[in-house]
Amino acid sequence: MKPNFDLDLVLNAIAPAIAPFPKAAMFELAERGYNSLFEQLISCIISIRTLDETTIPVSLRLFDVARTPEQLAALSPDELIPLLYGTTYPDQKAYTMLGIARRIIDEFKGELPAEYDVLTSLKGVGPKCANLALGVATGQAAISVDVHVHRVVNRWGYVNTKQPEQTLNVLETAVPQARWIDINRLLMPFGKHICTGNLPKCSTCPVLEWCEQVGVERSR
Repeated sequence: MKPNFDLDLVLNAIAPAIAPFPKAAMFELAERGYNSLFEQLISCIISIRTLDETTIPVSLRLFDVARTPEQLAALSPDELIPLLYGTTYPDQKAYTMLGIARRIIDEFKGELPAEYDVLTSLKGVGPKCANLALGVATGQAAISVDVHVHRVVNRWGYVNTKQPEQTLNVLETAVPQARWIDINRLLMPFGKHICTGNLPKCSTCPVLEWCEQVGVERSR
């Protein structure tokens, strides 16, 4: 990490740079009114190994039919699976969602508790989706690390980790809680459109002066 690295300055510089680009899917759906914890969790499951350009329309198609655990649980697999076409593994995700909906109904009387341990106890829900859903839906301080966040913070030299799970642990220690939600909100579109995996746009990057450019061999 460069001696002059200041996370607040970096994040504040990124915010206007990503403004022309689409928001991360969960944040876009929340702005459209799909901001309940259940909706955010289901959308995050849809997003697994799926581009945002697909996640949003698939989520909207599903929510036209079912927005609550009760409504989703009322669907049969044959009804649910076609609603998920376009995402990866629609059959697997359908059964995951049905299991989650039924457990929420059976154990929590239809109200999903806003608790990390509860969310991660649901089959098919990992730390990324649990934190993202909690952060977007409830405003709880939570960091969600996807491939973009993992790549960006390692490229900066802010962390030195091999796996997103390791990155999450380091960020939770290093980042002030007031900026936790901003990590995914800002760095996901930044990593997708500016600090890309191949040929990052270093020549026009708003935070180049703070970046170590770890692993960057060629850039634009």
